Amino acid sequence: MASQHRKPRSAGARVAGIRTPALATAALTSVALLSQTANAAPSDDGKPSLEEVEKKVDDLYRQAESATEKYNAAKEKTTKQRKRTDGLMDDVAQRTQKLNEAREELGSYAAAQYRTGASAPDTAAFLLADTPQDYFDQNQLMSRLTGRQKGAVDDYVTEQSATMKQRREATESLATLTDAQNDLKIAKAAVQKKLGEARELLSRLTAQEKARLAAIEKQRQEEAARKAAELARQQAAEQAADQQESGGASADTGSSSTAPSAGSEDPSYATKAEKALAFARAQIGKPYVWGATGPDSYDCSGLTQAVWKAAGVTLPRTTYDQVNAGTTVSLADARPGDLIFFYDDVSHVGVYIGNGMMIHAPKPGAYVREESVFYDGESSIHSVVRPA
Repeated sequence: MASQHRKPRSAGARVAGIRTPALATAALTSVALLSQTANAAPSDDGKPSLEEVEKKVDDLYRQAESATEKYNAAKEKTTKQRKRTDGLMDDVAQRTQKLNEAREELGSYAAAQYRTGASAPDTAAFLLADTPQDYFDQNQLMSRLTGRQKGAVDDYVTEQSATMKQRREATESLATLTDAQNDLKIAKAAVQKKLGEARELLSRLTAQEKARLAAIEKQRQEEAARKAAELARQQAAEQAADQQESGGASADTGSSSTAPSAGSEDPSYATKAEKALAFARAQIGKPYVWGATGPDSYDCSGLTQAVWKAAGVTLPRTTYDQVNAGTTVSLADARPGDLIFFYDDVSHVGVYIGNGMMIHAPKPGAYVREESVFYDGESSIHSVVRPA
């Protein structure tokens, strides 16, 4: 077996986490370089430096995205609660109809009793009857009416009790729905507030300052691309080593077959991932819109949900739930189709496409695009999850 001949790897490449010593060193170098480039002392009028503005805007966008995921969760809860409430209301209406029918049946029996004397046959009724046969016919009719009326009363009591219970449940569900709608409004306001603050900060920048920010962003992207290439080389080296070790094991056991590569260990996953990535690539260029799930726009988790839905896999709506919808792997072992989660609050996600790159819906004002998984630094990466 290949596993019997596989050489142990360094802890940095195989642990379940995502950070390796080499990449961490590169990250620190990158941070130092960017800090030197972006640093600008506060102006004499007390305005924040360009670096401070950039950090503040990035933080606001990140907070807006975190608030968006809370909005998505509140929206999902509201939708489910509305469906439940509507269902209970429909049940109440149906039970009320049955209760009215039972009440009408009771009324018809009461009217029949009134027309026939409303009392049980007795000796006086026998004496007033024209013939003994008339008495016995009336007695049989009254017995039947009494038995059917008792059944009608039982049905009415049962329906009344069930209807009252259903009405209580509907009232409680309606109250829960109202709370969920209020939470949704609060979450929506939080997103809009953060986006408004970011737009206001950017509007204060001069053309020269915006140009400098663009240059800083370009340099950051170049550094992220360099680190992505480094990760791609690391993954390729590990895959080659796996194949070599597998080949050696086959030779030792007299077999001419070789073990599958890391990307083909699970053919079913590779097939699903291929469909997911084909869909993801078709979404490139569509705008990021918070709370959107397609087909014309997406937020980050809306995109990943749609991507895997195209492959026949149902993912939860929010990043908080998607991060638990699969198997966690290391970044070094990431395969195309895996989900890459970011930040301590797990507020952003992209779909890995290989070679250290991913497709994601970045932030408000941006579009779905391919980008290095290190777009915001290695320390921003939270985890990697294989969803199927």
